[in-house]
Amino acid sequence: MDKLLIQGGVSLKGEIRIAGAKNSALPILAATLLTHDTVKVCNLPHLYDITTMIELMGCLGVEPIIDEKLNVEINSSSIKHFNAPYELVKTMRASILVLGPLLTRYGQAEVALPGGCAIGSRPVNLHISALQAMGANITVENGYIKASVQGKLKGAHIFMDLVTVTGTENVMMAATLAEGQTIIENAAREPEVVDLANCLIAMGADISGQGGDTIVINGVDELHGCTYAVMPDRIETGTYLIAAAATRGHIKVKDTQPDILESVLSKLEQAGSEIKIGENWIELDMHGQRPKAVSLRTAPYPAFPTDMQAQFTALNSVALGSGSITETVFENRFMHVHEMNRMGASMRVEGNTVIVDGVEALMGAPVMATDLRASASLIIAGLVSENETTVDRIYHIDRGYECIEEKLQLLGAQIRRIPS
Repeated sequence: MDKLLIQGGVSLKGEIRIAGAKNSALPILAATLLTHDTVKVCNLPHLYDITTMIELMGCLGVEPIIDEKLNVEINSSSIKHFNAPYELVKTMRASILVLGPLLTRYGQAEVALPGGCAIGSRPVNLHISALQAMGANITVENGYIKASVQGKLKGAHIFMDLVTVTGTENVMMAATLAEGQTIIENAAREPEVVDLANCLIAMGADISGQGGDTIVINGVDELHGCTYAVMPDRIETGTYLIAAAATRGHIKVKDTQPDILESVLSKLEQAGSEIKIGENWIELDMHGQRPKAVSLRTAPYPAFPTDMQAQFTALNSVALGSGSITETVFENRFMHVHEMNRMGASMRVEGNTVIVDGVEALMGAPVMATDLRASASLIIAGLVSENETTVDRIYHIDRGYECIEEKLQLLGAQIRRIPS
Protein backbone atom coordinates (compact mmCIF):
# COMPACT_ATOMS: atom_id res chain seq x y z
CA MET A 1 0.00 0.00 0.00
CA ASP A 2 1.41 3.38 -1.04
CA LYS A 3 2.03 6.50 1.03
CA LEU A 4 2.50 10.14 0.03
CA LEU A 5 5.66 11.90 1.22
CA ILE A 6 5.33 15.70 1.41
CA GLN A 7 7.99 18.34 2.09
CA GLY A 8 5.99 21.35 3.24
CA GLY A 9 6.56 25.07 2.99
CA VAL A 10 6.11 25.65 -0.78
CA SER A 11 3.54 28.11 -2.18
CA LEU A 12 1.59 26.50 -5.03
CA LYS A 13 1.97 28.32 -8.36
CA GLY A 14 1.00 27.40 -11.93
CA GLU A 15 -1.83 25.93 -13.99
CA ILE A 16 -3.62 22.56 -14.04
CA ARG A 17 -6.66 21.14 -15.80
CA ILE A 18 -9.58 19.67 -13.90
CA ALA A 19 -10.81 16.14 -14.56
CA GLY A 20 -14.38 15.00 -15.14
CA ALA A 21 -16.61 14.69 -12.07
CA LYS A 22 -16.57 11.26 -10.44
CA ASN A 23 -20.02 11.89 -8.93
CA SER A 24 -21.41 12.57 -12.43
CA ALA A 25 -19.49 9.86 -14.25
CA LEU A 26 -20.69 6.98 -12.03
CA PRO A 27 -24.46 7.52 -12.51
CA ILE A 28 -23.96 8.29 -16.21
CA LEU A 29 -22.12 4.97 -16.64
CA ALA A 30 -25.04 3.25 -14.86
CA ALA A 31 -27.48 5.03 -17.20
CA THR A 32 -25.95 3.28 -20.23
CA LEU A 33 -27.85 0.14 -19.05
CA LEU A 34 -31.13 1.86 -20.01
CA THR A 35 -30.69 1.34 -23.77
CA HIS A 36 -29.55 -1.39 -26.16
CA ASP A 37 -27.84 1.28 -28.31
CA THR A 38 -24.22 2.30 -27.86
CA VAL A 39 -23.57 5.20 -25.49
CA LYS A 40 -20.18 6.95 -25.60
CA VAL A 41 -19.16 8.64 -22.35
CA CYS A 42 -16.32 11.20 -22.60
CA ASN A 43 -14.21 13.16 -20.07
CA LEU A 44 -14.12 10.31 -17.54
CA PRO A 45 -11.57 10.83 -14.75
CA HIS A 46 -8.76 8.27 -14.27
CA LEU A 47 -9.99 6.95 -10.94
CA TYR A 48 -10.27 3.68 -9.08
CA ASP A 49 -14.06 4.11 -8.65
CA ILE A 50 -14.50 4.52 -12.43
CA THR A 51 -12.50 1.34 -13.04
CA THR A 52 -14.69 -0.45 -10.47
CA MET A 53 -17.90 0.70 -12.21
CA ILE A 54 -16.55 -0.47 -15.59
CA GLU A 55 -15.62 -3.82 -13.96
CA LEU A 56 -19.17 -4.03 -12.63
CA MET A 57 -20.46 -3.58 -16.19
CA GLY A 58 -18.21 -6.49 -17.18
CA CYS A 59 -19.77 -8.67 -14.43
CA LEU A 60 -23.19 -7.97 -15.96
CA GLY A 61 -21.95 -9.24 -19.34
CA VAL A 62 -21.31 -5.85 -20.98
CA GLU A 63 -18.00 -5.38 -22.81
CA PRO A 64 -17.02 -1.69 -22.65
CA ILE A 65 -14.61 -0.38 -25.31
CA ILE A 66 -12.10 2.13 -23.91
CA ASP A 67 -9.98 4.39 -26.15
CA GLU A 68 -6.64 6.06 -25.35
CA LYS A 69 -8.40 9.19 -23.99
CA LEU A 70 -10.41 7.04 -21.58
CA ASN A 71 -13.62 7.63 -23.52
CA VAL A 72 -15.82 4.57 -23.00
CA GLU A 73 -18.31 3.07 -25.45
CA ILE A 74 -20.88 0.87 -23.76
CA ASN A 75 -23.43 -1.30 -25.51
CA SER A 76 -25.51 -3.19 -22.95
CA SER A 77 -27.38 -5.39 -25.46
CA SER A 78 -25.01 -8.22 -24.45
CA ILE A 79 -26.11 -8.13 -20.79
CA LYS A 80 -26.39 -11.62 -19.30
CA HIS A 81 -26.59 -11.14 -15.52
CA PHE A 82 -28.50 -8.78 -13.27
CA ASN A 83 -26.36 -9.19 -10.15
CA ALA A 84 -23.93 -6.63 -8.70
CA PRO A 85 -21.65 -8.75 -6.47
CA TYR A 86 -20.47 -7.77 -3.00
CA GLU A 87 -16.76 -7.99 -3.99
CA LEU A 88 -17.21 -4.88 -6.18
CA VAL A 89 -20.00 -3.11 -4.33
CA LYS A 90 -18.17 -3.17 -0.97
CA THR A 91 -15.52 -0.74 -2.24
CA MET A 92 -17.96 1.74 -3.78
CA ARG A 93 -21.40 2.85 -2.63
CA ALA A 94 -22.26 4.18 -6.11
CA SER A 95 -22.69 0.56 -7.27
CA ILE A 96 -26.27 0.86 -6.02
CA LEU A 97 -26.91 3.13 -9.03
CA VAL A 98 -27.34 0.06 -11.27
CA LEU A 99 -30.46 -0.94 -9.27
CA GLY A 100 -32.89 1.50 -10.93
CA PRO A 101 -31.67 1.01 -14.53
CA LEU A 102 -31.60 -2.83 -14.32
CA LEU A 103 -35.02 -2.98 -12.69
CA THR A 104 -36.78 -0.64 -15.14
CA ARG A 105 -35.08 -2.09 -18.25
CA TYR A 106 -35.02 -5.82 -17.46
CA GLY A 107 -37.55 -6.20 -14.64
CA GLN A 108 -35.02 -7.63 -12.18
CA ALA A 109 -31.90 -6.69 -10.22
CA GLU A 110 -29.85 -8.01 -7.35
CA VAL A 111 -27.40 -5.57 -5.76
CA ALA A 112 -25.26 -6.11 -2.67
CA LEU A 113 -25.73 -3.60 0.13
CA PRO A 114 -23.03 -0.98 -0.48
CA GLY A 115 -19.70 -0.13 1.21
CA GLY A 116 -17.51 2.94 0.55
CA CYS A 117 -16.24 5.62 2.94
CA ALA A 118 -17.07 5.28 6.63
CA ILE A 119 -18.52 8.78 7.05
CA GLY A 120 -21.84 7.99 8.60
CA SER A 121 -25.18 6.48 7.70
CA ARG A 122 -26.30 6.90 4.11
CA PRO A 123 -29.56 4.93 4.10
CA VAL A 124 -30.50 2.85 1.07
CA ASN A 125 -34.04 2.48 2.42
CA LEU A 126 -35.01 5.65 0.53
CA HIS A 127 -34.04 3.99 -2.76
CA ILE A 128 -35.99 0.88 -1.82
CA SER A 129 -39.19 2.59 -0.65
CA ALA A 130 -39.28 4.82 -3.76
CA LEU A 131 -38.93 1.86 -6.13
CA GLN A 132 -41.58 -0.04 -4.13
CA ALA A 133 -43.92 2.93 -4.64
CA MET A 134 -43.35 2.41 -8.38
CA GLY A 135 -44.51 -1.21 -8.14
CA ALA A 136 -41.27 -3.09 -7.48
CA ASN A 137 -41.16 -6.19 -5.27
CA ILE A 138 -38.06 -5.81 -3.10
CA THR A 139 -36.60 -7.97 -0.35
CA VAL A 140 -33.31 -7.55 1.50
CA GLU A 141 -31.73 -10.87 2.40
CA ASN A 142 -28.21 -12.24 2.89
CA GLY A 143 -26.77 -8.75 2.34
CA TYR A 144 -28.43 -8.28 -1.06
CA ILE A 145 -31.26 -6.05 -2.33
CA LYS A 146 -33.36 -8.36 -4.54
CA ALA A 147 -35.80 -6.49 -6.77
CA SER A 148 -38.26 -7.51 -9.47
CA VAL A 149 -41.33 -6.13 -11.20
CA GLN A 150 -44.13 -7.73 -13.19
CA GLY A 151 -44.33 -5.82 -16.48
CA LYS A 152 -43.19 -2.20 -16.19
CA LEU A 153 -42.60 0.07 -13.24
CA LYS A 154 -45.42 2.59 -12.78
CA GLY A 155 -44.97 6.32 -12.39
CA ALA A 156 -45.49 7.56 -8.83
CA HIS A 157 -45.44 10.68 -6.67
CA ILE A 158 -42.37 10.28 -4.47
CA PHE A 159 -41.37 12.51 -1.57
CA MET A 160 -37.80 11.95 -0.38
CA ASP A 161 -37.68 12.13 3.45
CA LEU A 162 -34.01 13.17 3.21
CA VAL A 163 -32.27 14.90 0.35
CA THR A 164 -30.32 12.05 -1.25
CA VAL A 165 -28.21 12.41 -4.39
CA THR A 166 -27.94 8.73 -5.32
CA GLY A 167 -31.57 8.15 -4.29
CA THR A 168 -32.73 10.94 -6.61
CA GLU A 169 -30.54 9.57 -9.42
CA ASN A 170 -31.70 5.96 -9.01
CA VAL A 171 -35.39 6.91 -9.07
CA MET A 172 -34.90 9.33 -11.98
CA MET A 173 -33.24 6.59 -14.07
CA ALA A 174 -35.93 4.05 -13.15
CA ALA A 175 -38.68 6.54 -14.04
CA THR A 176 -37.37 7.17 -17.58
CA LEU A 177 -38.83 3.85 -18.81
CA ALA A 178 -41.73 3.55 -16.34
CA GLU A 179 -45.38 3.82 -17.39
CA GLY A 180 -46.75 7.31 -16.81
CA GLN A 181 -45.41 10.25 -14.82
CA THR A 182 -43.08 10.23 -11.83
CA ILE A 183 -42.69 13.31 -9.62
CA ILE A 184 -39.74 13.40 -7.19
CA GLU A 185 -40.22 15.98 -4.43
CA ASN A 186 -37.41 17.12 -2.12
CA ALA A 187 -35.07 15.98 -4.89
CA ALA A 188 -31.32 16.60 -4.70
CA ARG A 189 -30.34 19.78 -6.60
CA GLU A 190 -26.64 19.01 -7.08
CA PRO A 191 -25.04 19.86 -10.45
CA GLU A 192 -24.17 16.17 -10.85
CA VAL A 193 -27.91 15.30 -10.72
CA VAL A 194 -28.48 17.91 -13.44
CA ASP A 195 -25.63 16.40 -15.49
CA LEU A 196 -27.22 12.94 -15.28
CA ALA A 197 -30.62 14.40 -16.28
CA ASN A 198 -29.03 16.15 -19.27
CA CYS A 199 -27.40 12.87 -20.36
CA LEU A 200 -30.74 11.02 -20.02
CA ILE A 201 -32.44 13.76 -22.07
CA ALA A 202 -29.74 13.29 -24.76
CA MET A 203 -30.76 9.60 -24.72
CA GLY A 204 -34.40 10.54 -25.33
CA ALA A 205 -35.80 10.79 -21.78
CA ASP A 206 -38.55 13.29 -20.90
CA ILE A 207 -37.31 15.07 -17.76
CA SER A 208 -37.93 18.58 -16.42
CA GLY A 209 -37.20 20.44 -13.20
CA GLN A 210 -33.65 19.16 -12.67
CA GLY A 211 -31.67 21.59 -10.52
CA GLY A 212 -34.80 22.38 -8.50
CA ASP A 213 -36.35 20.38 -5.68
CA THR A 214 -39.14 18.88 -7.84
CA ILE A 215 -38.20 16.74 -10.84
CA VAL A 216 -40.86 15.48 -13.26
CA ILE A 217 -40.18 12.45 -15.46
CA ASN A 218 -42.61 11.22 -18.11
CA GLY A 219 -41.81 7.62 -18.98
CA VAL A 220 -40.99 6.79 -22.61
CA ASP A 221 -41.00 3.42 -24.43
CA GLU A 222 -37.28 3.31 -25.03
CA LEU A 223 -34.07 5.35 -24.89
CA HIS A 224 -31.40 5.56 -27.60
CA GLY A 225 -27.63 5.98 -27.74
CA CYS A 226 -25.73 9.27 -27.55
CA THR A 227 -22.28 10.76 -26.97
CA TYR A 228 -22.01 12.70 -23.71
CA ALA A 229 -19.13 14.48 -21.95
CA VAL A 230 -19.11 14.40 -18.14
CA MET A 231 -19.04 17.81 -16.41
CA PRO A 232 -15.87 19.03 -14.61
CA ASP A 233 -15.30 18.00 -11.00
CA ARG A 234 -16.23 20.89 -8.69
CA ILE A 235 -14.78 19.16 -5.62
CA GLU A 236 -11.40 18.62 -7.29
CA THR A 237 -11.51 22.27 -8.43
CA GLY A 238 -12.24 23.51 -4.91
CA THR A 239 -9.60 21.28 -3.34
CA TYR A 240 -6.77 22.73 -5.46
CA LEU A 241 -8.01 26.31 -4.93
CA ILE A 242 -8.08 25.79 -1.14
CA ALA A 243 -4.60 24.22 -1.25
CA ALA A 244 -3.32 27.29 -3.11
CA ALA A 245 -4.99 29.65 -0.62
CA ALA A 246 -3.59 27.76 2.37
CA THR A 247 -0.04 27.85 0.91
CA ARG A 248 -0.32 31.59 0.03
CA GLY A 249 -0.05 30.66 -3.66
CA HIS A 250 -1.28 31.76 -7.09
CA ILE A 251 -2.84 29.17 -9.41
CA LYS A 252 -5.17 28.87 -12.39
CA VAL A 253 -7.46 25.85 -12.81
CA LYS A 254 -8.72 25.20 -16.35
CA ASP A 255 -11.55 23.10 -17.86
CA THR A 256 -13.76 23.78 -14.87
CA GLN A 257 -17.19 25.36 -14.25
CA PRO A 258 -17.10 28.45 -12.00
CA ASP A 259 -20.88 28.95 -11.78
CA ILE A 260 -21.40 25.80 -9.65
CA LEU A 261 -18.75 26.82 -7.09
CA GLU A 262 -20.19 30.09 -5.81
CA SER A 263 -20.44 29.05 -2.14
CA VAL A 264 -16.79 27.88 -2.14
CA LEU A 265 -15.43 30.89 -4.04
CA SER A 266 -17.15 33.33 -1.67
CA LYS A 267 -15.47 31.62 1.32
CA LEU A 268 -12.09 31.77 -0.45
CA GLU A 269 -12.61 35.53 -0.97
CA GLN A 270 -13.41 35.87 2.75
CA ALA A 271 -10.11 34.08 3.40
CA GLY A 272 -8.32 36.87 1.50
CA SER A 273 -8.00 35.40 -2.00
CA GLU A 274 -8.25 37.51 -5.12
CA ILE A 275 -10.35 35.46 -7.53
CA LYS A 276 -10.82 35.97 -11.26
CA ILE A 277 -13.09 33.76 -13.35
CA GLY A 278 -13.66 33.09 -17.04
CA GLU A 279 -16.07 30.82 -18.85
CA ASN A 280 -14.14 27.64 -17.92
CA TRP A 281 -11.29 28.77 -15.66
CA ILE A 282 -10.68 30.18 -12.17
CA GLU A 283 -7.57 32.04 -11.03
CA LEU A 284 -6.74 32.47 -7.34
CA ASP A 285 -3.99 34.74 -5.98
CA MET A 286 -3.14 35.16 -2.29
CA HIS A 287 -0.40 37.75 -3.06
CA GLY A 288 1.79 35.87 -0.58
CA GLN A 289 -0.50 36.69 2.34
CA ARG A 290 -1.53 34.32 5.12
CA PRO A 291 -5.22 33.32 4.80
CA LYS A 292 -7.85 34.64 7.20
CA ALA A 293 -9.98 32.13 9.15
CA VAL A 294 -13.49 31.49 7.83
CA SER A 295 -16.60 30.04 9.45
CA LEU A 296 -19.01 27.89 7.48
CA ARG A 297 -21.87 25.43 7.71
CA THR A 298 -22.36 22.54 5.29
CA ALA A 299 -25.74 21.77 3.73
CA PRO A 300 -27.06 20.25 0.50
CA TYR A 301 -26.48 22.17 -2.75
CA PRO A 302 -26.56 25.12 -3.45
CA ALA A 303 -25.24 25.67 0.09
CA PHE A 304 -21.67 24.86 1.13
CA PRO A 305 -20.72 21.27 0.14
CA THR A 306 -19.85 18.70 2.80
CA ASP A 307 -17.12 17.42 0.46
CA MET A 308 -15.18 20.71 0.92
CA GLN A 309 -15.42 20.93 4.69
CA ALA A 310 -12.25 19.02 5.56
CA GLN A 311 -10.15 21.08 3.15
CA PHE A 312 -11.29 24.36 4.76
CA THR A 313 -10.50 22.86 8.17
CA ALA A 314 -6.90 22.47 6.92
CA LEU A 315 -6.84 26.07 5.64
CA ASN A 316 -8.17 27.37 8.97
CA SER A 317 -5.42 25.48 10.81
CA VAL A 318 -2.82 28.00 9.60
CA ALA A 319 -5.10 31.02 9.14
CA LEU A 320 -5.19 34.32 11.03
CA GLY A 321 -7.87 34.15 13.73
CA SER A 322 -10.44 31.49 14.64
CA GLY A 323 -13.14 29.82 12.56
CA SER A 324 -15.94 27.36 13.26
CA ILE A 325 -16.99 24.69 10.79
CA THR A 326 -20.35 22.98 11.31
CA GLU A 327 -21.16 19.69 9.57
CA THR A 328 -24.88 19.04 9.04
CA VAL A 329 -24.82 16.36 6.33
CA PHE A 330 -22.75 13.45 7.71
CA GLU A 331 -22.33 12.73 11.42
CA ASN A 332 -18.88 11.13 11.32
CA ARG A 333 -16.87 13.57 9.29
CA PHE A 334 -14.24 15.05 11.63
CA MET A 335 -11.85 12.10 11.71
CA HIS A 336 -9.11 14.28 10.15
CA VAL A 337 -9.17 16.69 13.14
CA HIS A 338 -7.24 14.36 15.48
CA GLU A 339 -4.58 13.80 12.82
CA MET A 340 -4.12 17.55 12.30
CA ASN A 341 -3.86 18.14 16.03
CA ARG A 342 -0.95 15.69 16.01
CA MET A 343 0.67 18.07 13.50
CA GLY A 344 0.34 20.99 15.92
CA ALA A 345 -3.06 22.34 14.90
CA SER A 346 -5.31 23.86 17.57
CA MET A 347 -8.74 22.32 16.96
CA ARG A 348 -11.53 21.05 19.18
CA VAL A 349 -14.73 19.26 18.24
CA GLU A 350 -17.95 20.35 19.97
CA GLY A 351 -20.86 18.22 18.78
CA ASN A 352 -21.11 18.66 15.01
CA THR A 353 -18.81 21.72 14.98
CA VAL A 354 -15.03 21.98 14.93
CA ILE A 355 -13.51 25.19 16.27
CA VAL A 356 -10.10 26.02 14.82
CA ASP A 357 -7.62 28.55 16.19
CA GLY A 358 -5.08 29.25 13.47
CA VAL A 359 -1.38 28.68 14.20
CA GLU A 360 1.63 30.08 12.29
CA ALA A 361 2.59 26.70 10.78
CA LEU A 362 1.98 23.01 11.31
CA MET A 363 4.74 20.50 11.98
CA GLY A 364 5.11 17.51 9.69
CA ALA A 365 4.15 14.10 11.12
CA PRO A 366 3.06 10.67 9.96
CA VAL A 367 -0.75 10.79 9.52
CA MET A 368 -3.40 8.37 8.31
CA ALA A 369 -6.22 9.04 5.86
CA THR A 370 -9.68 7.95 7.05
CA ASP A 371 -11.89 8.83 4.09
CA LEU A 372 -11.65 10.44 0.67
CA ARG A 373 -11.99 14.15 1.52
CA ALA A 374 -10.18 13.83 4.86
CA SER A 375 -7.18 12.50 2.96
CA ALA A 376 -7.22 15.60 0.72
CA SER A 377 -7.24 17.80 3.83
CA LEU A 378 -4.22 15.95 5.26
CA ILE A 379 -2.31 16.58 2.05
CA ILE A 380 -3.11 20.30 2.37
CA ALA A 381 -1.96 20.15 6.02
CA GLY A 382 1.28 18.53 4.81
CA LEU A 383 1.79 21.30 2.25
CA VAL A 384 1.54 24.00 4.96
CA SER A 385 3.79 22.14 7.41
CA GLU A 386 7.40 22.70 8.27
CA ASN A 387 9.51 19.65 7.38
CA GLU A 388 8.15 16.26 6.29
CA THR A 389 4.70 14.63 6.38
CA THR A 390 3.73 11.12 5.31
CA VAL A 391 0.08 10.35 4.53
CA ASP A 392 -0.76 6.66 4.86
CA ARG A 393 -3.75 4.68 3.51
CA ILE A 394 -3.98 6.86 0.40
CA TYR A 395 -6.13 4.32 -1.44
CA HIS A 396 -8.95 6.57 -0.23
CA ILE A 397 -7.60 9.50 -2.25
CA ASP A 398 -7.14 7.42 -5.39
CA ARG A 399 -10.91 6.84 -5.35
CA GLY A 400 -11.64 10.51 -5.94
CA TYR A 401 -8.61 12.46 -7.20
CA GLU A 402 -6.93 11.84 -10.55
CA CYS A 403 -3.09 11.81 -10.31
CA ILE A 404 -3.13 14.12 -7.28
CA GLU A 405 0.62 14.06 -6.63
CA GLU A 406 1.41 14.72 -10.32
CA LYS A 407 -0.95 17.71 -10.45
CA LEU A 408 0.50 19.11 -7.22
CA GLN A 409 4.04 18.61 -8.62
CA LEU A 410 2.98 20.72 -11.63
CA LEU A 411 2.13 23.47 -9.11
CA GLY A 412 5.56 23.19 -7.45
CA ALA A 413 4.68 20.98 -4.48
CA GLN A 414 7.37 18.63 -3.19
CA ILE A 415 5.28 15.48 -3.01
CA ARG A 416 5.84 11.94 -4.16
CA ARG A 417 4.33 8.50 -3.83
CA ILE A 418 6.39 5.89 -2.02
CA PRO A 419 5.66 2.24 -1.21
CA SER A 420 4.75 1.51 2.42
